[in-house]
Amino acid sequence: MFVCHNQRMASRGASFGRDSGLQARMLLTMFLLGLVYVVFVGILFAAGAGAGVIVVVAVGLLLLQLFASDKIAMATLGVKEVTAAQEPELHGIVERLCVQADLPKPRVCVMETSMPNAFAMGRSKKSTTVCATRGIMDLLEPHELEGVMAHELTHVINRDVMVMTIASFFASLAAMILQFAFFFGGGYGRDSEEEDGIIFVILASAAVYAISFLLLRALSRYREFAADRGGAVLTGRPSALASALLKISGTMERVPSQDLRAAEGMSAFFIIPARTKNSLMNLFADHPPLEQRLAALQRLESQLQNAA
Repeated sequence: MFVCHNQRMASRGASFGRDSGLQARMLLTMFLLGLVYVVFVGILFAAGAGAGVIVVVAVGLLLLQLFASDKIAMATLGVKEVTAAQEPELHGIVERLCVQADLPKPRVCVMETSMPNAFAMGRSKKSTTVCATRGIMDLLEPHELEGVMAHELTHVINRDVMVMTIASFFASLAAMILQFAFFFGGGYGRDSEEEDGIIFVILASAAVYAISFLLLRALSRYREFAADRGGAVLTGRPSALASALLKISGTMERVPSQDLRAAEGMSAFFIIPARTKNSLMNLFADHPPLEQRLAALQRLESQLQNAA
């Protein structure tokens, strides 16, 4: 009976693994961002802002971010790859889930911090890394940690990490051009036409950044719901993931502020956001409220029980 249950869960994981709603939202986000940036580049050309050089530099930076951003981020956070001999339980969980989800086994890493969290990074299924912090491994029971790892592997199935990486680069580029215009556009000796062009670039960059920011936040919140659902279906135990989320969220408040600040730049990729305190910026949070995630998992638990 246990084998049949696992096979049924694996079948459901395959059917639910890639969320069609998320795929549609990712396509729409990339289309809208692409459209915005075509207009943006046109504005830069019209303003005589050296757009040709900017585009060349932007493409180079995009390729760097796409192929090296995960390595740079992990090096910054002090993430280390671990072997099966070093972390047999974590490797065992990831390996079982990959077999069920028909995924290549990713690199398995550990981040030595008391902050309980986990994330996945990589541009494709074959170049993926999943990471658990020491804090989350010490905090959770094996079945709860399995729920967390299934959540992270669902991000891999959905390929939303790659889309988030590309989309966030667009926002970063607009911010970079905005800063460049502020710092180097206010010199003396410029005629009024040149100053008007710089002001035009500043306004356009600010608008592009705002649009990118809002689109990214909306996509990021939905992708967490999709990963919760896919991960819970893969394990067949939504309650395990719900229990893990409650424990992580409750413990996060006791994590030293310096640890949270060190990881805050990666907050969008963590299963629970790394924030030092609540603020008005939570209105534009990259994760949905915990209460909504728990309610969705509870509904899914009822659905799976009724289908059993």
